[in-house]
Amino acid sequence: MEKVEKVTEALKKATIDGDEKKRAKKEKKAAPAADASAGPLEMNPPPSFIQERIDLFDRLYKEQQEEIASRPREDITITMPDGTIKVGKSYETTPAEIAKGISNSLFKRTVVARIDGETLWDLERPLEKSCKLELLDFNDDQGKFVFWHSSAHILGEACERRFGCSLCIGPPVDNGFYYEMALPDGAAVQSTDWAPLESIVSKVVKEKQPFQRLEMSKEDLLKMFAYNKYKQHIIKDKIEDGTKTTVYRNGPLIDLCRGPHVPDTGRIEAFAIMKNSSSYFLGDANNDSLQRIYGVSFPDRKQMAAHKKFLEEAAKRDHRLIGKQQELFYFEECSPGSAMWLPHGMRIHNAIMDYIKEEYWARGYDEVMTPNMFNVSLWEQSGHLAHYKEDMFLLDVDKEQFGLKPMNCPAHAMMFRHRERSHKELPLRLADFGVLHRNEASGALSGLTRVRRFQQDDAHIFCREDQIKEEVADLFDFMRKFYGILGLTFKLKLSTRPEKFLGEIETWDRAESRLKEALDEFAASDKDGGVSWELNPGDGAFYGPKIDIAVLDCLNRPWQCATIQLDFQQPQNFSLEYQTGEAVQKGETKAAVEEPAPPAPEAEAEKDKDGKEKKKPLLIKKALSPGCARPVMIHRAMAGSIERFTAILAEHFAGKWPFWMSPRQVIVIPVGMGFLDYAKEVAALLKKEKFYADVDSSGNTLQKKIRNGQLAQYNFVFVVGDDEMRNRKVNIRYRDDTSTQARDVPFDLDEAIQKLRQLKSDRGMYNPFPHVADAKKEEEVKA
Repeated sequence: MEKVEKVTEALKKATIDGDEKKRAKKEKKAAPAADASAGPLEMNPPPSFIQERIDLFDRLYKEQQEEIASRPREDITITMPDGTIKVGKSYETTPAEIAKGISNSLFKRTVVARIDGETLWDLERPLEKSCKLELLDFNDDQGKFVFWHSSAHILGEACERRFGCSLCIGPPVDNGFYYEMALPDGAAVQSTDWAPLESIVSKVVKEKQPFQRLEMSKEDLLKMFAYNKYKQHIIKDKIEDGTKTTVYRNGPLIDLCRGPHVPDTGRIEAFAIMKNSSSYFLGDANNDSLQRIYGVSFPDRKQMAAHKKFLEEAAKRDHRLIGKQQELFYFEECSPGSAMWLPHGMRIHNAIMDYIKEEYWARGYDEVMTPNMFNVSLWEQSGHLAHYKEDMFLLDVDKEQFGLKPMNCPAHAMMFRHRERSHKELPLRLADFGVLHRNEASGALSGLTRVRRFQQDDAHIFCREDQIKEEVADLFDFMRKFYGILGLTFKLKLSTRPEKFLGEIETWDRAESRLKEALDEFAASDKDGGVSWELNPGDGAFYGPKIDIAVLDCLNRPWQCATIQLDFQQPQNFSLEYQTGEAVQKGETKAAVEEPAPPAPEAEAEKDKDGKEKKKPLLIKKALSPGCARPVMIHRAMAGSIERFTAILAEHFAGKWPFWMSPRQVIVIPVGMGFLDYAKEVAALLKKEKFYADVDSSGNTLQKKIRNGQLAQYNFVFVVGDDEMRNRKVNIRYRDDTSTQARDVPFDLDEAIQKLRQLKSDRGMYNPFPHVADAKKEEEVKA
């Protein structure tokens, strides 16, 4: 059959292309390797700026140590997580000493300390006052990031020693770290540089170079990094005049860095460079082109081996490969970052949307649709223009500036306020699948996981403060059900009031309290005790606290999908209000809905700093009307971007889609051309039930047809021959049950359709056609 053949050929071609690319890459890498090893491993003599930098560091570090030594020593108490109290001296006792005092193995495992639940602290840095102390190892998320940040410094040292380059930034990322740099004369990093760099790293690790922390003034920093225009830019842009920040030294490397770091380079036992690429300074295409080297590291070699095995498995599941193999989507150069959804991809897309819409119906959501383009005055009113302007697509229309919407919330706020609202209407749940656009950098685009055009299962709930807890509880129930049918687990974090926040502290406290109550009740309701939550202090949005939800796939990779955010700011920005039902005092009248008042004829139009006439605001904010209150706006999504969620599921299922969302559900295979008409009749009956069914009418052998159907990831293969045609039966093979693939499993056609109907309705991932012998056993057990 043509469709099956096309998918099978695509699978083979993708595999062959991949193998050829690997061979070509291997040959390309192998050819110049001799040249790299023949040249010097590192620069000799080293760049002059290295010694100049060290001289300044040594002088200032000595002054700092003398100043610390002069500080008065006081007795301090150090409280451990189990409540144990250790006694120490300020500016003398270090977390490392505390760890060693408990056990040497604990010290060796510990990456960094955490003080009072918030501040990360170098193990060898003396404590300054009484505190609560936690010792974090590599398994802790913050410990892992510190470990990888330290590894980035080691990579930076290796790059300076090999290339004499100007380093830019070297942060930890989700799966390791990278360092960005400019090589002399605009040279590029080659794959043949990887082995020499790893060789230098091995030397650095063996030397066990200590990480030393030094506070420096802005003036001294500009002197230290006079040779490096990128560091100069960062120092001038990020550090205020008259203030200090820190640098860290390991060996000859001194780098601008807040820290903290591991005690010494010897902690990095396993290190590997993963890839290199070009990038732009600060991610701006108008800036210099730089070189970026990515790496990963671990405390031991076993973890490195496990990581490489994980990467191999992840590569097999890459949604871009699956999308090509199964003809789900692709991209055109004429519209970067905007997926071209093919028919089979739209089947998956629609199945996700259909499920969400069913849940909306059951949970009291109203679906709405809002424009794709708005005058920028809307984004100014909401406050988004100040934060998202660089990520928006802006257009000039009728001498006005418009923007393609990057989110739906301002439009939903306008929809709420288009008429008077009563407390009886709350909660009002508005859902919108509208198309969104965000101007992502071209270098950040990646398949379906990072796009410019996308759709979200976006919704905003307008409710009273006392309804927050109940609404959040329903969102948890929605989330557990949705992710549960897909075999996904998740982690929860409550992000609380940040330093820069809008609104009243009392309002924040009430909101955080209600979220905590909802989280506690949700955790307690889980029968298996598998759902818990963590506090993420100070990481809330400026407009309200939020619950961050990370979905974990079958490889235990976290993905940000769902979100629950409380917003007190948008209701104020748009003067949203509802009638509370409380009696209005005599003499009070409800204010009219405000509109921008036209300026008086004699009034001069207000102008901005450039002398241009200021644009009038979309709405004039006003105080609450008598008898009214502001609603709380809950931003929420379950799948998030449908594009990204499809990519996550493709990798989670490795292209083996559950029946209810599968784009290829049944392939009907006649054992010979004499049974083709019956095969077509079976397929027609399946299509009548809205199943995706195809017929293999090719001249291939029966075994090849079955194999092609399996490669194309059809959930079920229905084989029909003489016995099946005469008795209106089908012989069934189930993709996910190997016991049905080697033996005949005959079923009555009407019964088979009924079972498929039930499987789709259940959105199940079970086998509705057990082997005949198994079915008999089940009947005997029941009897």
